[in-house]
Amino acid sequence: MKVSSSFSQFMEEKPLYYKEIDHERVHIAYEMLKSHIVQPLTIHIVGTNGKGSTGRIMASLLHFSGRRVGHFSSPHILKFNERIWINGEDISDGALDVAHERLYSILGEEMSNALSYFEYTTLLAFVAMEQLEVIVLEAGLGGEFDATNVCSKKLSVITPIGLDHQDFLGESIEEIATTKMNSINKEFVLAYQVHKEVYEIAEKREAILTRVDTFQEMFPAEYKEVQKLTKQLEWSQYLFENTLTALYALKKVNLTYALEDLLKVKLFGRFYRLSSNVTIDVGHNLLAAKAISKALESKNKVVLVYNALNDKDYVSILNEFKPHIKRVEIIKIDTTRAVDIECLEKALKSLKISYSFFDKIDNNDEYLVFGSFYVVEAFLNKNEQNISIL
Repeated sequence: MKVSSSFSQFMEEKPLYYKEIDHERVHIAYEMLKSHIVQPLTIHIVGTNGKGSTGRIMASLLHFSGRRVGHFSSPHILKFNERIWINGEDISDGALDVAHERLYSILGEEMSNALSYFEYTTLLAFVAMEQLEVIVLEAGLGGEFDATNVCSKKLSVITPIGLDHQDFLGESIEEIATTKMNSINKEFVLAYQVHKEVYEIAEKREAILTRVDTFQEMFPAEYKEVQKLTKQLEWSQYLFENTLTALYALKKVNLTYALEDLLKVKLFGRFYRLSSNVTIDVGHNLLAAKAISKALESKNKVVLVYNALNDKDYVSILNEFKPHIKRVEIIKIDTTRAVDIECLEKALKSLKISYSFFDKIDNNDEYLVFGSFYVVEAFLNKNEQNISIL
C-alpha cells in the first residue's frame, strides 16, 4: 500500500495525548511489523528522570568507538528529527519519509491511522534503525504499558524514579516503580535512587540486578576518572551519576568504550551551558528540580525563566528553587496543557518570590531556563541567535 502523504503531513493529523489509551493496539501492530525487520541489540531505558542524558551518553560513547548505534528519545525541543539519532546525527527528513513509507505499507491504512503519535513513531524508529548494531531505546512516560516495551531487550536500565504522571502510573513511589520495572525482561541496571522504596522493589524482581551505587567499589579507578572528566565538562552531580549508569549498562552487555570520549559528548538541554550566562534544562518535575537545586548550591543566585504544565507540582518546584534564585521570569509556552498564568502568579506571591514576564536576557544576570521541553523551545525561539549552536 502506497502512502499518500509525507511523514510530517501524516503526523500532523495525530493528537499528542489521549485521555484513554488502548494498550493492546501497539502490540498487535508490532506483531505485524516484526517479521519484516531485524532488531539490533536493544538497551531499554525506563525511569522518571535522566533517561535522555543517560541514553545519549551511552549512544555517543558507542558511536565514538565505531559502533553503528541509534538513540530513540522523546520529546523533541525544536524538530521531530531529534527523536531518532543515528550514528551521531539526527535523522534526515528524507530518511523519515522512507521509513514512514515502509512502515505504512506493512501496517496498512487502518492500523497506521489508529496508532497514537508515540506508538507510530516508536515503530518508525525500529524501521529506521534496523541496520544498526545497537539501539538505545528510551521509554516515554511509562514502563510496562509504554509503546517501547513491545520488543525484547538485552538489558533494561532504570533511571531515578519519582512522582510524575500519576494519572497514568500510580499515586505512590511504590506503584510507579512497580509499573516501570514490569518492563524488565531478564537483567537490569538500577541507577542511584532518591527513594528507598525503589531499591526495595528492585531487590524483589526475578531478574539479574546491578546497582550503580556499587560502581565506586567495583571500579574505583574509573570512578575517579569519571569524576575528573565530568568536572572538566562542568556537568552537575546528577549528570555524573547518569554517566556512571550509562557506563555500567555498557559493561553489562560487553560493549567497549573509550572513557576520554566523554569529553566529546553533547547533552543539549540537560543542564547545558547555552552561553556565558544561560543554562538550559528540560527537567519539569520535583525530582529534576531537586537535582538542579543541588547543582546551584555552590553558585550565585540565578534568574529562573519558568513555566509549567498543569499536571506538575509547580508550587513545590518553585519552593525548591527559592533559596537559589533572585526572581522568576515567566515565559509563555505554546500548549493547551500550560498551567493557568493566574495560578502560577498566585503561587509565586504565596511563596514571596518576586517575578516578571520574560522579555530578553540581561548580560548582568545569570539565567536558568527550566520547566519542560516547551519552556526551552519557547526560550530558544525567542532568542534565535542561540539556535545556531544546535
